[in-house]
Amino acid sequence: MIYITGDIHGDITRFKEKNLRRLKRKDTLIILGDFGFLWNNSKEEQKFLKWLTKQKYQLLFLDGCHENFDMLGQYPIQVYCGGQARHIGGNVYQLIRGNVFEIEGKKLLCVGGGESHDKEDRDEGMNWWRAELPSPEELQQCDERLQDAQSTIDYVLTHDAPSQILEFTGWKQQDINAFQLWLNRLSQELNYKKWFFGRYHKDRQLTGKITAVFCDVHTLE
Repeated sequence: MIYITGDIHGDITRFKEKNLRRLKRKDTLIILGDFGFLWNNSKEEQKFLKWLTKQKYQLLFLDGCHENFDMLGQYPIQVYCGGQARHIGGNVYQLIRGNVFEIEGKKLLCVGGGESHDKEDRDEGMNWWRAELPSPEELQQCDERLQDAQSTIDYVLTHDAPSQILEFTGWKQQDINAFQLWLNRLSQELNYKKWFFGRYHKDRQLTGKITAVFCDVHTLE
């Protein structure tokens, strides 16, 4: 079974709650960005990460707005379930943005990244990285992969949300950017069953197909 949940931000207690303790050896958990266990390389963080790599289920995560992209870049990239991923250790992988993965017979488009609304108050290379926002080249590569998939996907998993959703909910934290507009175009052109996104720390079904996720745990049936 595939489970998904929202931003973790390095909170190890989330993995010890009942709805995640039930996961079994063949299960997969996907975190929709802001994983938080690759941030400052502290001894506590290393201990938590080591514990996570020893869990019996597959633990996958998208990159969010708040990731240490210098640390992520040190991990090797390999082919994983038909797409590209960074192997963090054990059963833990970062799903590289813009790739299509086939897991348990389901096609998943995973697009991490987003723009920090408070980046002017952060220090580059310490708690903010330009790589947080997908580049035009990365989005173009994703478009090409979707053409190969004939624009048909079972589930779309992102950190950020389409611009139309942000306008509708009033959740936008700054001016709409090119990435959010690209996500909006994707939502209109892509054939998909469900779309789940994190980032906004809300648990709410917004349309029949699009759901915001934070602490809730959803299954992909």
